[in-house]
Amino acid sequence: MNKESLIETVNLSRYYKDGKVLALDNVCLKIAKGEFLAIKGSSGSGKSTLLHLIGGLDIPTAGEIYFEGQIVSEVYKKRGFRLNNLGFVFQAFYLWPVLNVLENVLLPLMESSLSRQKKLQKAKDIINLVEMNDKISSSVSNLSIGQRQRVAIARALVMDPKLVLADEPTGNLDSKNTENVLSLFKTLNKQRDVTIVMVTHEEKALIFCDRWIQLSDGKLQ
Repeated sequence: MNKESLIETVNLSRYYKDGKVLALDNVCLKIAKGEFLAIKGSSGSGKSTLLHLIGGLDIPTAGEIYFEGQIVSEVYKKRGFRLNNLGFVFQAFYLWPVLNVLENVLLPLMESSLSRQKKLQKAKDIINLVEMNDKISSSVSNLSIGQRQRVAIARALVMDPKLVLADEPTGNLDSKNTENVLSLFKTLNKQRDVTIVMVTHEEKALIFCDRWIQLSDGKLQ
């Protein structure tokens, strides 16, 4: 494996329903460190399946995935590995509505060995980076859709992950907020050198990315 690659998939396949549905078919892909990659394709093409496999949220039927040359099925079992190396951003946000912005962003740091003061500082720094300082004490239930997505992005980045996986992060956003979030991803990608892999159906998203790939019926086109 090329040492400059962060992720590599080799002959990756995923079947569902007793092998009758082929969601992903023999996908070979390299993702470079620091790359902003978009995965596009129609509904049911295998985009989210590929993302979930890379993130360890699903298990491949065949093939292998490598993270910096290490087999994912082995290295992801190590305590704290995914927490420290991967961040997730989903279309549905998955924020705790009873918590405020700061409390939501602090959640991934709960298992960290950092002091309470350092945890707070890390959370405040990333909240500032996504320009949500003025809402730091606000309940997320009182935020706009675009603001909630910024909080979700802050939470994904608070552990300084090497890889952020974003599944349709602009799916619930209007045109203006879509552009704002994509621009934020681009800025974070360049400023923090974090690798971003984003599933999207938005054609406008492609201009923000370094590269894009297309899936069709589970195959890489």
